[in-house]
Amino acid sequence: MRVRIARSIRMIGFVSNSRSYKLDLLVGPNLICGLHAKASPIDASLSTNQLAHQLLDLFSKPPNLRDPEELQHLSRSLVPASAEAVIKGLRSWRSAHEFFRWASGQHGFRHTCYTYNAMASVLSRARCTAQLKGLVLELLNERCPMSPGALGFLIRCLGDQGLVEEALLVFDHAADLHCLPNSYTYNCLLEVLTNAGLLDSVESRFKEMVSRRLEPDKYTLTPVLRSYCNAGKLTEVWDIFNRMKAKGWIDEHVLTVLIVTFCKWGKVDQVLELVERMEGLGMTLNERTFSVLIHGFVRQRRMDKALEMFDRMKRSGYSGDLALYSVLIEGIYEGKELGLAHDIYLEMKKNDIFPDIQLLKKMIRALFREGDSSTVYLLIHEAEVINLGNLVSLYNIVLDELVKHGEVDRACKLLWEMMKSKGLPILKLNIDNHDCETDTVSGEVFSIMKPVCPNADSFSIMICGLCEAKKLDAALVLLKNVIEIGCKGKLLMYNNLISELCKVGRLEESYEILKRMKECGFVPTEFTYNSIFYCICSRRDLSAALDLLREMRQHGFVPWIKHCTLIVQQLCANGNVAEAVGFLDDMVEIGFIPDMVAYSAAIDGLCKSGDMDKALKLFRDISSWYLPDVVAHNILINGFCKSGRLQEALEIYEEMLKKELVPSPVTYNLLIDGWCKAMNINNALTFFKKMVDEDRPPTVVTYTSLIDGLCNAESSDGALELWNEMREKGCVPNQMTYTALIHGLCKCGRADVAVVYFDEMKKEFELDPFVYLLLINSLIMKGNPVKALELLKEVLEKDNFPFDNSKTLRLMKKAVQKLFADESTLLDVKLLIESERIPSINSLHDMGKN
Repeated sequence: MRVRIARSIRMIGFVSNSRSYKLDLLVGPNLICGLHAKASPIDASLSTNQLAHQLLDLFSKPPNLRDPEELQHLSRSLVPASAEAVIKGLRSWRSAHEFFRWASGQHGFRHTCYTYNAMASVLSRARCTAQLKGLVLELLNERCPMSPGALGFLIRCLGDQGLVEEALLVFDHAADLHCLPNSYTYNCLLEVLTNAGLLDSVESRFKEMVSRRLEPDKYTLTPVLRSYCNAGKLTEVWDIFNRMKAKGWIDEHVLTVLIVTFCKWGKVDQVLELVERMEGLGMTLNERTFSVLIHGFVRQRRMDKALEMFDRMKRSGYSGDLALYSVLIEGIYEGKELGLAHDIYLEMKKNDIFPDIQLLKKMIRALFREGDSSTVYLLIHEAEVINLGNLVSLYNIVLDELVKHGEVDRACKLLWEMMKSKGLPILKLNIDNHDCETDTVSGEVFSIMKPVCPNADSFSIMICGLCEAKKLDAALVLLKNVIEIGCKGKLLMYNNLISELCKVGRLEESYEILKRMKECGFVPTEFTYNSIFYCICSRRDLSAALDLLREMRQHGFVPWIKHCTLIVQQLCANGNVAEAVGFLDDMVEIGFIPDMVAYSAAIDGLCKSGDMDKALKLFRDISSWYLPDVVAHNILINGFCKSGRLQEALEIYEEMLKKELVPSPVTYNLLIDGWCKAMNINNALTFFKKMVDEDRPPTVVTYTSLIDGLCNAESSDGALELWNEMREKGCVPNQMTYTALIHGLCKCGRADVAVVYFDEMKKEFELDPFVYLLLINSLIMKGNPVKALELLKEVLEKDNFPFDNSKTLRLMKKAVQKLFADESTLLDVKLLIESERIPSINSLHDMGKN
């Protein structure tokens, strides 16, 4: 009967995978395998294991060495069990994938969920995500029947490679695979979603699982708990935890998840409570969890808890590793507990854990930070004893720290000791009248046990340190020494040396360093050229500046704005405005378009020299390639206001508005001050109103100009009203504001009111004698000589009276003469004259001359 069924199946011929699948369903996989076994003499001669071994042997060889006839012969006996064994047995994923593809094409063979999963496992371990994605699509297209367990396994394989979308796709098409997911399948999916951090999906799938009347177990709730932990949802965490506790599902893994989570959240007390609970239940943390917690406590700067956890770890039988000791020592050093850090370090060595270069570097930096250089020497010597490699990097840390702490002489001495240890020739280097090659330098110096050759970093640290300490001559000597022993050094040290030399105007030596730098194979950078460019600009050497700009242009470097602006400003300040403008024109010819800042400096120079027409022309010229900013417009407005050309200043303001540039408070201040000085207070107040309306808060400069203008217009009441408004708006008057108000009130004949603000001003500022004398003369004119005399005595007691200021002296003599002529103050003035306290008036005879 079985033979007849088998013959019938062979007659059907497994025409397609879908047909063979239907037959599988009809007769069952075990029966089919049995029928295959009796179908021919070939099948009967090979067991599943024998077939797998032969196929393994063939597919372990290169394709060109495989016997096609033997492969065809073996394919007739191929069954899923043999195919699964071959896939798992091949060492290379490529060979396994090649066999899988070959098996797929064999007549009468169809992959099962077990062969698919075997291939998925191989591809997942090999991180072949592209091939794994293709396998999933093939599985779905073939509608290969999957058991719930097999589907869960496949989902795990996909999740391990982050293929979450594919895992969800397979799960959602379970019905197409004739699979009804069970609790295990859901557990696998929840774990994948948790690892991917997809909390919303975890929640929705968990609810879906419950709605299908699948009972959650310990392995269901654990990933859900992890998801809430990762999302920081404390309420939900405790809810899941209590559900697991009620079922008796709390184990070491669950508690560890909570402990690590609370550690990340900084809930130190709850972490320790959970650890104690674990210990009470006879559970213990593993070494990795202990390490995670200690690292977490150190990050939170809770060294007390980190050390407590370290003690628990040791009591649990774990000794820790170098990484753990390193983080502990580093954290203790941050807390500045040097003694405790040293004890931990000794304990580490006692456990035969020796420091690496990185730990020693951290320790050295921390010890220097705390001023404990003696322990640094011990660490270095210990590194020499244990033959720790790369000793020069440790010495370089010491050099760097000495330089950072301002101990350049000791750093230099150490470098010389390093050079001596390798027998390198040394030039005399004098720092603060001490030769570094002698023992006269103060301070403790390393005694080098093993020869250590300084490298390019060593010399670079030292030369940069000497530059920072402004010991440029010593740096030059050291550079010469470096080059003579055949070391090129580092680009940084050349750049720093050139920069510092240029800052102090030593241009010729900078060019010499540039030459040596090129000879050593270093390509000058934009920083190199701009350092030299600065020095040339500060010398106002136009020819040299243009030559260097041409060279920079060839290398594709751009001159820094601040240097171009510097030379323009200095030329303008010295009255060489035409040369400044010419320099900018030459820059354009070379190929550099100067920045708007440099052009603004030139326009400002033309304005200050009174050449407003040229300033305006330059402004118009550059507008063809720049949109001049608010600053440039303000410079022109200021120039026109100072020249009394207020209508043209107004035109520039209107031009700003047309260009949609927003006038700044400075713009309004310039126009307001200009109108005030032109005695046109109405226009000034109009712009003041515009300023307020356009939400540009008036500044103390605004109020000062208006107060002065109102007083000049003899509107002292208006000035006082504006003063009160200024104070109400929280704008604090400065010394110039007080001076303008007092001066203005005096001019308006209101010296009595001016005295009130004068007394207020004295509480805040050191007053100029000129302000005193203005008020004194005004008080005399107002008929208050007594108060005037009181102020005169005050000003004479000051040390800052300007004896060389003729204007101030004239005001002084004028006041003294009027007070001398008044009977109420005559005697006091005589006493002042006789005591020679009044400048330029030493006797009553001098008064007669006046």
